[in-house]
Amino acid sequence: MRFNNTPYLDESVDVEGAGVATGIEKVTNEADLWPKIEADMLYAYQNLPKTQAEVGRVNKWAAAAYLAKIYMYQKKFTQAKVLYDSIMLYGRTSNNKKYALVAKFADVFKASNDNNEESIWAYQAAAGTGSINNANPEFDLNWPYNTGADGPGNCCSFFQPTFELANSFRTAAGLPLLDGSYNSDANQLKTDMGLETKDAFTPDTGPLDPRIDHSIGRRGIPYLDWMDFPGKAWIRNQPNAGPYQTKKFVYYKSDKGTLQDNSSWTPGYTAINFPIIRFADVLLMAAEAEIEVGSLTTALDYVNQVRRRAANPASFVTKGASPAANYVISEYAAFPDKTFATNAVRFERKLELSGEGHRFYDLVRWGIAEQVINAYLTYEAPKLPLGALSGAKFTSNQDELLPLPQNQIDLLGPTVLKQNPGF
Repeated sequence: MRFNNTPYLDESVDVEGAGVATGIEKVTNEADLWPKIEADMLYAYQNLPKTQAEVGRVNKWAAAAYLAKIYMYQKKFTQAKVLYDSIMLYGRTSNNKKYALVAKFADVFKASNDNNEESIWAYQAAAGTGSINNANPEFDLNWPYNTGADGPGNCCSFFQPTFELANSFRTAAGLPLLDGSYNSDANQLKTDMGLETKDAFTPDTGPLDPRIDHSIGRRGIPYLDWMDFPGKAWIRNQPNAGPYQTKKFVYYKSDKGTLQDNSSWTPGYTAINFPIIRFADVLLMAAEAEIEVGSLTTALDYVNQVRRRAANPASFVTKGASPAANYVISEYAAFPDKTFATNAVRFERKLELSGEGHRFYDLVRWGIAEQVINAYLTYEAPKLPLGALSGAKFTSNQDELLPLPQNQIDLLGPTVLKQNPGF
């Protein structure tokens, strides 16, 4: 998905025997890699054990989930559905837990709850082992800036949620605004953009999906167990990136010294696993497959399972004994037709999986990246006074992929590697 087709070598190529001139240099990037990717994952599915003595190792059902995802990217919905049906019936984690959603949404992202029943394939991390190489370094640069002892990480505020994403959590009668009206003047969230931390700020009181405050740091809302998020004070450059802050995969104050590592330049190394695939992701992809070749009723059930977990009041962010904001979320009563169901599932993935690295690739595989990204840029760019997005534009049939490194093309010669379109 990043470079499209690339050179491919397997055990059938005798690199040492053939020599560079007659071996590697003749390996082009013209072959379709999907059949090879499928074959590798199918072999894993057929040969891996159902459980593993070392919980971090993937098992048969993790391979099944990944193979189904491979099918989905190729629009092989029938094959994907067969696997998803099997996963729903028999899928278990490597430590032999039946696949399920954890009861509280926030617990998906807690180090103290790693390798839970929702964790299908996870990047494993540990803290306090004597080496930060065993910890999770992936988010070191993304957490709140200049927090001192009052907050986590202390660096560097480089991955801030957008205005458009925050607005997406607006609800009406407990449901998402699938028509895009969440960005309208009436529905967009109130923010403290332009205000200093000391300035008075009236928080948004409109109805919101409760997942917003597990996914986005907002001024006046408790930031895990640290303190109320102070707004601009914890943001490197608010005019450049907006008033919100990353919140998923941030360690808790109560994790300091146990599930967080203080032995390096930053306290940001943690024991938080990163889920490459989790069960909510599988449920929503399975819902897509059902819409294409199965049942809208089954797709509805899968989506509502995800929304039902989000609606668990025991998981709401609170201030004192009360919810921290006006959380209103409902299940869908029905999917009246395929178009509505498709839009609902796609939006649910945006809400549930925000900040987890899926969104861009979802838009590309759905064939709507140009439409959605350019609409986002049109809305978002004017809100950032420093012009961080000024002039940005997504170009179809080019920006879906990265360019092949030019030095590799030059080394092998222009007749060996074919550059991606538009570069």
